[in-house]
Amino acid sequence: SYDRGSTYNVFVGKGRLIAGMDKALIGMCVNERRFIKVPPHLAYGEEGMSDIIPPGATLFFDVLMLDIWNPEDKVKIDVHSKPGNCSRTVQVSDFVRYHYNGTLLDGTLFDSSHTQQQTYDTYIGIGWLIAGMDEGLLGMCMGEKRTITMPPFLGYGDKGDGKDVASQATLVFHVTLVDFHNPKDSIAIEREFVPDPCSRKTKVGDFVRYHYNGTLMDGTLFDSSYSRNHTYNTYIGKGYVIVGMEEGLLGVCVGEKRTIIIPPHLGYGEEGISGTIPGSAVLVFHIQMIDVHNPSDEIEIKTYHKPSNCTIRSKKGDYVKYHYNATLMDGTKLDSTHNYGKTYNIVLGSGQVVIGMDMGLTNMCVEEKRTIIIPPHLGYGESGVVGEVPGSAVLIFDVEMVEVVTGLPEGYMFVWTSEVSSPDLFQEIDKDENKEVSPEEFSKYILAQVESGQGRLAPGFSPDKIIENMFSNQDRNGDGKISAEEFRLKNEEKTSHDEL
Repeated sequence: SYDRGSTYNVFVGKGRLIAGMDKALIGMCVNERRFIKVPPHLAYGEEGMSDIIPPGATLFFDVLMLDIWNPEDKVKIDVHSKPGNCSRTVQVSDFVRYHYNGTLLDGTLFDSSHTQQQTYDTYIGIGWLIAGMDEGLLGMCMGEKRTITMPPFLGYGDKGDGKDVASQATLVFHVTLVDFHNPKDSIAIEREFVPDPCSRKTKVGDFVRYHYNGTLMDGTLFDSSYSRNHTYNTYIGKGYVIVGMEEGLLGVCVGEKRTIIIPPHLGYGEEGISGTIPGSAVLVFHIQMIDVHNPSDEIEIKTYHKPSNCTIRSKKGDYVKYHYNATLMDGTKLDSTHNYGKTYNIVLGSGQVVIGMDMGLTNMCVEEKRTIIIPPHLGYGESGVVGEVPGSAVLIFDVEMVEVVTGLPEGYMFVWTSEVSSPDLFQEIDKDENKEVSPEEFSKYILAQVESGQGRLAPGFSPDKIIENMFSNQDRNGDGKISAEEFRLKNEEKTSHDEL
């Protein structure tokens, strides 16, 4: 048979061999080698065979058994490992991705997906596979390893498969199921942690910030926001992420952890992403929702302590002193005045803090405590603060109002607390009586009014800066001094303006 380059294939015990060989082959194992001596009466007898075997010849056979099968054989399955959690098994019409080594019964390797460095991907039960493989893959769990042995009539039969699989060869496939899905599949969601209470869940139109690890079903990591040390930020329901992720991110609480399993037709499809995600791959995203907001959100205020005596409330222009602890939605600490041992002091409505904070500090009593939740468009926006506040972050401030100093009416930086003492105010300021007021004279006069209690500067600003601006407003021609013609009180100013 070696000279012919093909095995000798025959049924045993059916009279298709000489009697000696029919007996000698019984009980042989695959890969067993036997030296068989057949006397003439169990071979070709006294007649021999033409010019090849003389009459009365004893025959010697050196036999190596390569394959054995029986017409009654069925597919044989040996399971080597099976995951403990197997919620679903392969069924007809599923699409499977698996690795395999294909050998003959004697162990000869004829094919391997590993050498091609890609899985074998196919539908089950629609005739795309040989019959034995179609049957052998049924009932497999994700990650399961099994050996599937099939007789040739469930494999490649009489024809074999080219030069690699001979005619009538039994096939042995060592299979690892990488993943599978059905074209009718939706996403699957496994909730690992849900905070209680959950005050808000994501909905279409929200902007979300979340961390994730993205893996294939066999655990192969293909991407991670943690490795970049940066959340993934996106809108939901606007087509910015794959369809399965859009669906999986809905109804998530801030702080929730969930696993989203996405079939390929809701992920990256048959093409995948070159070098990262194989075609037709099921994707697994382990996500943690960091924060959520909607572009229509206003600030949210939760008051958890208010004093019984609350007659004075903060308003625009007031100088306020307060303590705060600032965090992100996931509890990450940003800053705290308690770290510095002093209050944070601002003038409300003057742009010294983000808009949401200005809004949240308004209408507070001294000793009042509240939580102010500020969406990013009323906070630090998409840019955030480098090294301190992430872009598009929702901010949480726990605030305690320590002091409120009443501000001046809007548009005023200095007011009289009593009637103007002199009918000729310009003359009173012009101490050297040279018919003009210098910056020094002006500053000295205003500070004297404040010190005596007859005047008041806007709290929270530098007195020198206020007085400098007041002088500049009176010095209408910009010559560094104020003349009597230039000097006017606020209520004497024109209310109309020239057209530009």
